[in-house]
Amino acid sequence: MENNNDERIRKALATKDWQEIKAKDSWQIFKIMSEFVEGFEKMAQIGPCVSVFGSARTKPENKYYQLAEEISYKLTKSGYGVISGGGPGIMEAANKGAQKGGGKSVGLNIELPFEQNPNPYIDRDKLISFKYFFVRKVVFLKYSQGFVAMPGGFGTLDELMEALTLIQTTKIASFPIILVGTDYWKGIVDWIKGTMLSEGNISPEDVNLFHIVDSPNEVVNIINDFYSKYNLKPNF
Repeated sequence: MENNNDERIRKALATKDWQEIKAKDSWQIFKIMSEFVEGFEKMAQIGPCVSVFGSARTKPENKYYQLAEEISYKLTKSGYGVISGGGPGIMEAANKGAQKGGGKSVGLNIELPFEQNPNPYIDRDKLISFKYFFVRKVVFLKYSQGFVAMPGGFGTLDELMEALTLIQTTKIASFPIILVGTDYWKGIVDWIKGTMLSEGNISPEDVNLFHIVDSPNEVVNIINDFYSKYNLKPNF
């Protein structure tokens, strides 16, 4: 026999409002598909790129802003395009450096409630805007030949950890993941190598999935060295 809670759930599922919600969920699939199609079509035409990402809050006078700009400049001089998240801070610095180097400057912007606007250093034909974070992350991972993680917040950690997870589980091909700023990343790296590893939650070889550096030349050398051995191609 149905209890009162089961009866309430059954009636709720039968309401007009719930039916409308289900219909909207179905149509949402097409919006998601359209973002994938646009992202894949545009990015497939651009060529080898490295993603440079970090905090949107970093100001131009900050040393990491200037470092991101120089790294991106040097990457373009080595023949890579640069992908950023399209917004301000480190993202702006990355696109600014790419534009200064005469390279491809790509922005994968995300629509946010506080209205993140694309920075002015993105090539106009290489700006893609997303509503869904997960679609944007797939495009980042599929079309990046390397990740350069500058100091950032939760979003930076989200992108970094997803890349590490997918490489660790062989869901995507390995590519260089570089953390820039020893002082900034030391705490989390010590925790990964100490607590996480000592508890047996990762394998010893997993700590080799990323590099920690402090200079633009180190970033470029790691990426160039990697691709002197492997072909440039989408990651999955």
